Parts: sequence; C-alpha cells; structure tokens
Amino acid sequence: MSVKIRLSRKGTKKRPFHHIVVANSRNARDGSFIEKVGTYNPMLPREDEKRVTLVVDRIKYWLSQGAQPSDRVARFLSEAGITDKYVVNTKQTKKPMPKAKAQERAKALAEKQAAAEEAKRQAEEAAKAEFEAKEEPAPATEETPAA
Repeated sequence: MSVKIRLSRKGTKKRPFHHIVVANSRNARDGSFIEKVGTYNPMLPREDEKRVTLVVDRIKYWLSQGAQPSDRVARFLSEAGITDKYVVNTKQTKKPMPKAKAQERAKALAEKQAAAEEAKRQAEEAAKAEFEAKEEPAPATEETPAA
C-alpha cells in the first residue's frame, strides 16, 4: 500500500479549504483517508499563521513510515522546517526556466527578427532598383540619315 500526504478539498464553490491528510494513493482525492494531519486555507494572506496548520509529530511519524508528500505539501513541509528542502518531482512537472537563460533566448529571438527584417528590406530595395532599371528608356541616340 502506497501512502501519500496530500490535500483533500473541502469548502464551497469559490471558497476553497483543504485538509492535509495521509491517504492510500489509490483512494479518491476527497475519499477516505487514514489520518488528518493539518489544514490549508488559501483564502488567507500568506503572512497569516493560520493559512497552513500542521501536526508536526504525526507528519514526522508518517514520513518515517515511508509516506510521500505531494508537491504542494512538500513545499509546506519545507517552509515549516520539517523536511530539508522542497524538491520537485521532475518527471511530473516542468521546472521554470532560469531568468538568465530566458533573457538569452529573448535576445537571440530579437536579433533573429532584426536580421530577418534587414534581409527583407534589402530584398525590397533590390527589387525596386531592378524595376526602375527596366522602366528607364534607353538613351536616345541620334540617327544619321543614310545618303
């Protein structure tokens, strides 16, 4: 039996409230659970101490028994100092791109667009010059009448 520490949604429509529960991973999100070990109220401001409440000794017990926290619960445990640090399961979620790498990609894209615009402008100038060359009449040469 695989045991998870995860959120179980309670509350009403547009007023979420979550219980942090220890449950069999095969059970439904809001289904049966083994033990309630905390609460999470996302409607409260981040600074409020009642936003996340945890029963620390029970959480430590379940972690020692091999329970795996969900990503969100792992973040809560990390912020509370129960686990070392928050580690994302990279197989399920994407990590955000580092800011420096994002800036490099944006700069490269801007350079590529500028080069494309310059090439387009040069092609238009060449086509215009070619068109004007065809329209110009040949210089008139005086013909001398044959005697």
